[in-house]
Amino acid sequence: MTSTALHLAAMFVAVALAAPAAAQAVYRCVDKEGRVLYTDTNAGNCKLIDAGHSGAISAPPASSRRPAVGMRQGGSRPAASPVASPAGFPRVDGAAQRARDDDRRAILDEELRAEEKKLADLRRDAGSREDIGRAEKNVEALKREIANVR
Repeated sequence: MTSTALHLAAMFVAVALAAPAAAQAVYRCVDKEGRVLYTDTNAGNCKLIDAGHSGAISAPPASSRRPAVGMRQGGSRPAASPVASPAGFPRVDGAAQRARDDDRRAILDEELRAEEKKLADLRRDAGSREDIGRAEKNVEALKREIANVR
């Protein structure tokens, strides 16, 4: 290839890469077993989630930004009430959520017992300060997590 041809090929590649991607639709499909699949093709039993965009993402103006979920505007303390979920957000009934919370608490309680045993063994066997400190921090973290379970 001549240098002119190489130059033109390089320019073509640069323009192709710089051009915005074509808008792509996104569909949410549920198969016969109830599994959810997100795809760019409508397989019949699918719901259009996003009609596509140019690929550009813009942030809202600073004045309209909301604090993170559970945070106040200052960002330092949890808000008094939970932030409402967006429309169409999947909901879990109360009984299912209580069962999940109970499972979570049981797992955390089991982890806490194991970590407390490990800490007691380290103290008994005169383990290293680093290991004992790590185990103490794990116990405290698990206690905080258990306190957060509803």
